[in-house]
Amino acid sequence: MLNLVTLVKAIPGIIPGGLSVKDFSMATQTGEDLAKEMLDNLMQNGIGRFEDGQIQFEDSDKLKTGVIAISMGAPIDEISRMLEWQDFESLAAEVLEKRDFDTTKNVIMKNPRIQIDVVGIKSEVAILIDCKHWNNMTQSALSEAVKKQIIRTKQFILKHKLRGAIPAIVTLYQHSVQFIDKVPIIPIHQLDSFCDEFYGNLEAMQD
Repeated sequence: MLNLVTLVKAIPGIIPGGLSVKDFSMATQTGEDLAKEMLDNLMQNGIGRFEDGQIQFEDSDKLKTGVIAISMGAPIDEISRMLEWQDFESLAAEVLEKRDFDTTKNVIMKNPRIQIDVVGIKSEVAILIDCKHWNNMTQSALSEAVKKQIIRTKQFILKHKLRGAIPAIVTLYQHSVQFIDKVPIIPIHQLDSFCDEFYGNLEAMQD
């Protein structure tokens, strides 16, 4: 069973690509026996796998571990300092892919130049995700993020032949889904269930 202290210690060692136990031990500043125990616990929870004598981590594994740690009571500030933007985007993209969305990260369009963290398209309807990794989620900051994402979505739909496109904000810190101007603010741990109900929620998200 995962212990919170060792779980948090494991996060710096979750590096995509092949690692030896010694590499993981050095990255987490632990002895090799404890490193093996940490790795066994991670793999029992679907994080990492042994392959050809090495531990293989996926791009999204670090954020998955961080989300588990937060759910177990780890301080959000501490976990967020260990995570990169790429970790967050990779997990959001992975969730969409598992729900059969055609998914692209870091989409850049020109004239005007806009950047969208993750785009998922399914049945000619797109969800455009802005990943927010903030510590302090004030309502005014969220509202501003929503306005910008609505503008990006309008630009995206002008340049792509789709039935529709939905702006969304995905966060690390929210407890539940909320809506601002019909734009969903989705906690990363609820993105999977949100996608499961995506088409049922379309009416609530469109004018």
